[in-house]
Amino acid sequence: MKKAEIAEFYRRLADRTPNPETELDYVNTYTLLVAVVLSAQATDAGVNRATRELFKTVTTPDAMVKLGEERLRDAIKTIGLFNTKAKNVIALSQALIEKHGGEVPASREMLETLPGVGRKTANVVMNCAFGEETFAVDTHVFRVSNRTGLAPGKTVVEVERKLDKATPPPYRRDAHHLLILHGRYVCKAQRPECWRCVVVDLCRYRPKTPPPGEKKNTKPRAPRVSRR
Repeated sequence: MKKAEIAEFYRRLADRTPNPETELDYVNTYTLLVAVVLSAQATDAGVNRATRELFKTVTTPDAMVKLGEERLRDAIKTIGLFNTKAKNVIALSQALIEKHGGEVPASREMLETLPGVGRKTANVVMNCAFGEETFAVDTHVFRVSNRTGLAPGKTVVEVERKLDKATPPPYRRDAHHLLILHGRYVCKAQRPECWRCVVVDLCRYRPKTPPPGEKKNTKPRAPRVSRR
């Protein structure tokens, strides 16, 4: 996309969703970090169901360590990869206590040293908790960036760098939320809902998906010529 198209792209998404934010439920920066770690290869709704009771009593690294890995596994067993995630959450909680005084560090580099915390998770926490202009590239952001032509790239890091370079100042703080929500509810993986997309004319995706019940436009097949 050209510079003017990118600005218009974000303007329309922002008009549709004026105050975009994460759909993960959390009560403080620590529980946000835990929720994001748990959300890997899982839906936000699924994570919220699992943490609804957990976050009523466990809101600090110390409380999580006291809960223990076994009881944490039982609390999050409805989430994919819950065994590994429970192990990582206990380990990162111990690391926060031992190295950061029980506080979540406001540094992407420091966050990435914690067990189970990768670049995407660190970017989400930096954006949601500390207001940094970071671009967390999950499957939705990666798909929307490539499909629309906004920031095409073969890797998540390449897409992140292109988004960082292309996104204009008014939208940098909310960009990844706008793209995630667009990918989750409109620009879906299997069947993008182009007929109700606010940026359909700016998008490079072809062919556009028609409304339900309407067939895609196809070129008429040329009549077969007899060889006899």
